[in-house]
Parts: sequence; structure tokens; C-alpha cells
Amino acid sequence: MTVESPRRTGPRIVALALALFVIGTNAFVLAGVLPDIAVSLDVTPTTVGYAITVYAIIVAVLAPVISVTCAHLRPERVMAAGLLFFALGTGISAVAPGFGVFVIGRAIAAVGGASLVPLATATAPRLARPGRQARAMAAVGLGFTLSIAFGSPLGTAMAELTGWRLPIGLLALAGAVLAVVVAVLLRGVDRGPVVSLGQRLGVLGDWPIVAMLIVSTLIILAFNLVYIFSSAVTAGVTGGDGTVLASLLLIFGVCGVAGNLIGGWLTDAFGNRPTMVVMLSVEALAFLLLLATRDSYLGTAIAFALWGVSGMAATVAVQHRLVMLRPLLSGITLSWYSTAMYLGISLAPVVGGVVLAWGWRGIVLGGAAAALIAMVLSLQKHRTGAG
Repeated sequence: MTVESPRRTGPRIVALALALFVIGTNAFVLAGVLPDIAVSLDVTPTTVGYAITVYAIIVAVLAPVISVTCAHLRPERVMAAGLLFFALGTGISAVAPGFGVFVIGRAIAAVGGASLVPLATATAPRLARPGRQARAMAAVGLGFTLSIAFGSPLGTAMAELTGWRLPIGLLALAGAVLAVVVAVLLRGVDRGPVVSLGQRLGVLGDWPIVAMLIVSTLIILAFNLVYIFSSAVTAGVTGGDGTVLASLLLIFGVCGVAGNLIGGWLTDAFGNRPTMVVMLSVEALAFLLLLATRDSYLGTAIAFALWGVSGMAATVAVQHRLVMLRPLLSGITLSWYSTAMYLGISLAPVVGGVVLAWGWRGIVLGGAAAALIAMVLSLQKHRTGAG
């Protein structure tokens, strides 16, 4: 595996992080503007929420398929093409006259996400020196974290002033620009080993890998369950005020940025399994804390801060574990990670619709349960090199 010089590595990691930032913002900003989109397209907020599920399912299914069919192509070309698909689909959603066209746009954008996300994640450790792979993955993954910390709140605030179509349209424009940037900056990046379909499917017969994919799904489910329905969870504090909710999401996001960086450092220093166990336990505790802070802004802010740090740190650790379980097949396992991640996203609106029968407490308890189950699975006996 070729390791890039630091002079080239920095800009390349920044480009990949920005690409994930744009794609992540497109996904997470919908949580803050569901009611506005629903009114504009004459559907219910729950129906708009299912557009998130459609997007996520398409990415989950196509990520491994694209990894197989495009394995012989230059990675920068695949990622640039993915950004162009994303830009086209997001642009269609931004001008959609009805919900049907909106979903079609989301579906096209999902093809772009499936092309870019797993490949960008798999490319990150190949750009780093030995012993710093987790930090490289954390740096690229920081794009997703920043989309939660700043992209989603800013998009929500912009939507309050201009309507939801402008921020979505700007994301489409950003995707088109980044397609050119990625094509130029990532030119000649190490493609990694080309493997067969049998090898790609074969990793699913390896229980430690499957267990980590289940952990990944549960981590993302826990996060999205509480994030998507955060307006219901925090209603006692916000009173329906979107500005107050945005401030809480900003606290979560800023602490998530710290958690992303902390997760990379802890994983490199102490190993991925201890990091997962501790951080998933803290995340479950943060969710349970929300049960006692219903009417306290300070208490809710503390819970959101703990949630941000622990949730993002755990995500870095589980990705690192997947890489280290099968270093030579990291591209394969991370493509399956993308599938697991978007499976968790797709499940969140569905599970949320069920547990909402118990009110906002059902959302919080559901998130805590998913985090604790993930923690128990992460306790499995580690293998040499897995951390």
C-alpha cells in the first residue's frame, strides 16, 4: 500500500471530508425542515420522513454493488461521478413540484452517496502513515460530524428565512463543485486491491465482521432515532421553538466534532474495543439522562453534549475495528459498513413511528436500548490486530 506524502495527504483528506460534509448535511438537514417540506409538498411530516428511508435503503443496497462493478475504475473518478449524481438528484429535489419528484431526486442523490461514501472512507487510511490510520479516518469522517454540528443547524436556520428549497439547492451546487475538486486532487490515489465478488460476499461469513456491522447499524439507529425525533424529545424545553432546538443540536454537533477527534486518538492509543465499550455506555447514559431533564435546558444540553462526544467517538472506533479485522480487505468491509450505516438510517423513521406510541420516552428508551445492545456485541473476543 502506498502512503502519500504529508504535503499531498492534507488537501486530499480535506477534499474527502468536505464531500462527506455536503452529503451528510443533505441527509441531516431534512430532520430540521420536515414540517416545511411537508406543507410545501402537501404531505405529512411522517411521509417526508419516509423519504429519508428511501434514500438510505438505496445507498445500503447499492454501496456494495457499486464497489464490485466499479472496482476496476480509478477511485477519484468513481467518487467524482458520485458527487455529480448527488448534485443532480439534490437539485431535482430542490425544485420538486410534488412529493413524487422529490423522492425521485432523493433516489438519484442516493446513487451518488453509494458511490462516494464507502470509497472515501476506505481511501482515508490508505493516505496515512502506519499507526495513524484511525486519525485519518476520523479526519475524513469529521465531514459527517461537521454536517451535524454546523451544516444541519445552518441549513435549518436558512430555511426559516428563505424556505427549504434554497439550502437544498446550494448543497446541489456544492456537490457539483466538489466533483471537480475530487477528480483533480485525488488523481492517482491508491486504488487498493481488486477483489472478486466471492471475496466481497465471503466477509459476511466472518462473525467478527458481521458483529461489527450489526454494531454499526445499531449505533446509527440510536443516533438517528433521537436526532430525527429531537423536536419531540426536547419539546418540554423548547416549547416548539425551532431556535432553541437548533441551539441544542448545535451543542450536540460541536461536541460531536470533539468526539470524532477524541475517538481517533483513543482508538490509536488504547484500541478500538475499549473505546467502543466505554463510549457506547456513555451514550446510553446520555439518552437515559434525557428522561430526567425534560424541563431543564441545562440538563438537556449536558445530555446532548455527552451524546455528541460518545456517539461520534464510537463510530470512529467501529470503523477502525472493521479495517483492522481484515486490513487487506478494508475496502470491502467499509463498503459493507456503508450498507450497515444506511440500514440504520432507514430503520430510524420506522422504529421511531412504532416507539412513538409510548411518546417521547419511547424514542429515548429505544435509543438507549440500541446503544446498549451495540455495546454488548462490541465485547466479543477480539482478534489479533483488531485492537
